[in-house]
Amino acid sequence: MVVIGSGFGGLFAVKRLRRAPVEVTVIDRATHHLFQPLLYQVATGILSDGEIAPAIRDVLHRQRNARVVLGDVDGIDLEARTVTSHLRGSRLVTPYDSLIVAAGAVVSYFGHDDYRRHAPGLKTIGDARELRNRILGAFEMAEIEPDPDTRAAWLTFVVVGGGPTGIEMAGQIAELAHRTLRSNFRNIDPGGARILLVDGAPRILMSFREELAAKAAGRLRALGVEVQVGAKVTGLDAGAITVEGPGSEIRQVRAMTKVWAAGVTGAPLGRLLAAASGTPLEPGGRVRVLPDCSLPGYPEVFVVGDLMALHGLPGVAEVAMQSGRHAAGEIARRRRGHAEPRRFHYHDLGNLASISRYYAVAEFGSVGFAGLAGWLLWLVVHLTFLTGFKNRLSALFHWIISFCGRSRAERTITIGE
Repeated sequence: MVVIGSGFGGLFAVKRLRRAPVEVTVIDRATHHLFQPLLYQVATGILSDGEIAPAIRDVLHRQRNARVVLGDVDGIDLEARTVTSHLRGSRLVTPYDSLIVAAGAVVSYFGHDDYRRHAPGLKTIGDARELRNRILGAFEMAEIEPDPDTRAAWLTFVVVGGGPTGIEMAGQIAELAHRTLRSNFRNIDPGGARILLVDGAPRILMSFREELAAKAAGRLRALGVEVQVGAKVTGLDAGAITVEGPGSEIRQVRAMTKVWAAGVTGAPLGRLLAAASGTPLEPGGRVRVLPDCSLPGYPEVFVVGDLMALHGLPGVAEVAMQSGRHAAGEIARRRRGHAEPRRFHYHDLGNLASISRYYAVAEFGSVGFAGLAGWLLWLVVHLTFLTGFKNRLSALFHWIISFCGRSRAERTITIGE
């Protein structure tokens, strides 16, 4: 069988099959499993790449029935049951009897792909490195800039999107400016940096209950973040962003550094799969699946995680983990002679979002937490799901340095990047 993608959905599917009588080939365009919820900490200098992106070969090296292939999938033949991938001019055709597609999602600019150049998203290690260069580089540029207006633009940071990624980025940029870099410069005061969080929804954290979202907004404002909701981005270039407010007022903000955290869409592989199967794509570029996560008309093909459209489930890590395990379980059951498909039932384990050191919001069913209690829950959950003991220990060490002190271990940038 073949698994496309080594994110949460793909990895949990493969691990679910470790004792099954199957040979698994994992195909991915990257060599690592990425813990996306902590990408913002790589972008703001708290964690290193390797702590959240262990090599997938290392993760699976003890699983003897799993083989890893590096390649970019550009073809799926549903009738011949083959997957075609390429790598540096070489092409590989891999046959399958069962297929799990866990290709994930990519950043969506809602039809304005020209924004990408000036406002990177945060979905890959490359994105996090790029943003770290831009964020830390902005302070370096402000330090040598003689013009006050241009200096102010270098010290203005705009985060577009009020979901967990957006508020986590805004909160960490504020802490970076006001705490970590406070005495590092001579010509500028990093604490005077301006951080704006812009979102088109009526409030931030729409997936959280309203009172927790309000507490999160209050904490962001206490950190010096300007929170503007009901605001739509209508223009964006290298030096400025234009925003239309709830009263249709238009304002332009000079800002050299922008972060796009406003939305995602299914990976391009979803369009290929939909075309091959005749299954229409759902809004957000997701592939419609049957209740057991299989592709209509092709019971041997499963689509899981962010690429799956089923019952309006959100594109979060927990959905990917559970759906990946479910699809793998269905394949294992069929090998044992059970032909009747089982419906996928998602168990919502709650929401978490960290805003600053010692402050996070968390909700589990009818129970909500904000502040230190939420942050401790956030800490335990993220340590639990980080892959590998070494990664957990290293991440904990860097969190102690960053949260108890003022330093950040990963502040290396390169001029010109």
